Amino acid sequence: MAVQDIKTYTFNNVFSLQQVVFEKACVLNKEEQIDSYKIVWIKEGKGVYNIDFESYEFNGNVLFFLSPGQVFSVESEKIKEAYQLSFTRDFYCIQAHDAEVACNGVLFNNIYKTPFVSPCEKDTKKLDFILESLIEEFEQEETAQYDMLQSYLRQFIVCSVRVKKEYEIIKDDAETKLYKDFSLLVEQNFKKMHSVTDYANRLGLSPKSLSKHFQKIGSQTPSDFIKNRIVTEAKRQLLYSNETIKYVAFDLGFNDPAYFSRFFTKATGKSPKQFQKTA
Repeated sequence: MAVQDIKTYTFNNVFSLQQVVFEKACVLNKEEQIDSYKIVWIKEGKGVYNIDFESYEFNGNVLFFLSPGQVFSVESEKIKEAYQLSFTRDFYCIQAHDAEVACNGVLFNNIYKTPFVSPCEKDTKKLDFILESLIEEFEQEETAQYDMLQSYLRQFIVCSVRVKKEYEIIKDDAETKLYKDFSLLVEQNFKKMHSVTDYANRLGLSPKSLSKHFQKIGSQTPSDFIKNRIVTEAKRQLLYSNETIKYVAFDLGFNDPAYFSRFFTKATGKSPKQFQKTA
């Protein structure tokens, strides 16, 4: 968050709450890689955030959800009131709570959808109450504080999931389920599986049938989906790792670094080396 004079509450470097209560125009052009889970609640404000090299404009009351590894920068920002919750996997493991709050792929760990939602007045009051309770718990430092803070965070996440499900149409038809299954498979295997055929086989379909399902929901082709995920990860590693281009190529499943370079250049218009220099 590109603001100064933020009031911060922290717990053992695994959970923090930052509070902003003033209006200021800011720009953070330098991109940074997120190293923890973050929930950014802009209660009053407007701006443009860049997340994983895509721009998202907001105005008003919005909740953003960021996962470790994502790339974030502020193109413009004018905030009157905002909060940021940051937590590590050790403090609250998203995967361990999937079955309970259904947040994996709904709020976090989903780079394929718009990463924010807008709560209504009723939901805003609920979130406000949880935040007030969090701040009070941070200030008291009483017995079992870890458990209380984790409980309030979980409530905030559950409430956010409900907001997302209530105000965004989350379909449950066959095509949408297939899309979710495919996106999960890609997320788990994109570094070693680049072929649509491989994913179609895993899903028990032919590549042609998989493509037809994607057409029905107006999605990009399975091939473009896989390619875009690889390119996003390539950009992340080229910017934020100290590894060579050759290492990045091998890590992403390319046996020939020269082929990786041609693949990346065709997708972005820049060679890996040019991207590193101009980023």
